Amino acid sequence: MRLLTFTTAPTAPTGATGTTGATERLGVEADGLVLDLAVLADHAGVSLPHDLLSFVQAGPAAEEAARQLLAADPAGPLAGAVHRLEDVTLRAPLRPGKIIGVGLNYIEHVEESSRSLDTDKDLPPRPVLFGKPATAVTGPGQPILHNADLTTQLDWECELAVVIGRTAHRVSEEEAYDHIFGFSIINDISARDQRRSGQWFFSKGQDSYAPFGPVIVTRDEIRDPMSLDLSLRVNGVTKQKSNTRHMLFPIARLIADISSGMTLEPGDVIATGSPSGVGAGMVPPEFLTPGDTVEATVELIGTLTNPVVDAR
Repeated sequence: MRLLTFTTAPTAPTGATGTTGATERLGVEADGLVLDLAVLADHAGVSLPHDLLSFVQAGPAAEEAARQLLAADPAGPLAGAVHRLEDVTLRAPLRPGKIIGVGLNYIEHVEESSRSLDTDKDLPPRPVLFGKPATAVTGPGQPILHNADLTTQLDWECELAVVIGRTAHRVSEEEAYDHIFGFSIINDISARDQRRSGQWFFSKGQDSYAPFGPVIVTRDEIRDPMSLDLSLRVNGVTKQKSNTRHMLFPIARLIADISSGMTLEPGDVIATGSPSGVGAGMVPPEFLTPGDTVEATVELIGTLTNPVVDAR
């Protein structure tokens, strides 16, 4: 399933994280349509969570109930159940309990970062981890905030996002995939000039610095997440182009490593790292400015598009 969160009216954001007063709905995208799972469930007398985080937390029973609803001709005449994709506004799929970022997880990006960001030139022996707060999350089409009082080096990073579906504590690499709900896209936005004594939290954790979406694709829909093309464009010009097979630490290793000392809970997100081609690594360096449009694409998931706006 291609699960998403949507509203039925194009409403402007009222806050830095892109929240609005519109009611957010849980839906499934299929063939250019958005099917409202709450309407389908209510019509069928089925109990189903009405938001995507609760749906993930409800586990396999919710997935199975949704699949049965979708198999019962959901595109029929039921009022309010079916919308054209272009008629709805997509939101961030969910707000994670925590976002675990992975740094230096593509070999070419290790070299690029050592040259442009003063990181170690040697390959890391273990995953390099950092956090992004949930308040950094923003959805498809929502603005990336550029505050020139805080940064002149706003950068992009297209990453495959892994959404956790089952509590993971000290799981092995062999067990890791059993704890995945699905996959999405995160654009790991960074203010390169806000790294403080080597620490990245403020650099990567400001409001709007985690564009997320446009959908979460359930694990069964992606046979091999370690063989997905990913790319990023700024104003239509390709800046990043790679494949997840080039990760230094694959997804199973990341889950095993993180869960060795940190419990992963349903709805948590792992941003699995960026390939080379970030703005700081360009010669000369290139950074985002108000008026830019950023498009992050991952094969089988889609494209996450966000404008950059002046936030001063």
